[in-house]
Amino acid sequence: MGDTKNDGGLRRPELRLSATLLFAGVLVSLLAGLRHPDAASANDHTATFAEYAASDAWIAVHLGQFLGMALLICGLLVLAFALNVRHGAAAWGVRVGAAAAITALALYGVLQGVDGVALKHAVDAWAGAAEGEKALRFAAAEDIRWLEWGVRSYQSFMLGSALILFGIAIAATRRVSRFIGYLMVLSGAAYLVQGWIIGAEGFSASNSLPTLSGIVLVVGWTGWLLVAAWRGKGRGKAGAQASAG
Repeated sequence: MGDTKNDGGLRRPELRLSATLLFAGVLVSLLAGLRHPDAASANDHTATFAEYAASDAWIAVHLGQFLGMALLICGLLVLAFALNVRHGAAAWGVRVGAAAAITALALYGVLQGVDGVALKHAVDAWAGAAEGEKALRFAAAEDIRWLEWGVRSYQSFMLGSALILFGIAIAATRRVSRFIGYLMVLSGAAYLVQGWIIGAEGFSASNSLPTLSGIVLVVGWTGWLLVAAWRGKGRGKAGAQASAG
């Protein structure tokens, strides 16, 4: 997988753009998430739906989260050009990883439409319904919540797969430090675990560790890549590979 003798060198300008987009995406997502109500247990639908209905920033928060994910995925796609791997298994890994990333963004758009718009209107209708209608409105909101679980589960699978494939390509080709690739693989694995748990249990407490691990790992490798990209001096392939850890 590491045979790159017929490949071009690392594209430093594209790497810098990629690293900036990736880190910006993480930052925007984290900032948007600060306004997301999360005092109640996410699987306690009565409590969480009341919280969501009281939120006046719900739609804006989810739009911000979508923007963050869009920046992250754009960063991965630019990274595919920056690595400039043209032949062998690593090249195919990058291509399939890019396809998985595009699919992940499409699913995230559906997710934010379901969670950020449909669920908000459903819980608002439940909160304002007459007593005789509340049970029906609550059931409708739960249906949307379960749809959210399904979309979120598969979105996590696709994003995790993309991160793993890009990470393996980085570790194999060493266009940048292979340890960045290792962290990408670990973050991708965390998203795969999240996808499984959400599909099986919803937003249960058992998803807390994979979620936190994924956040920490993504912040770690995007920050490292940002520093490495902007500290580099635009050397060619040989120099870039020699300096990679």
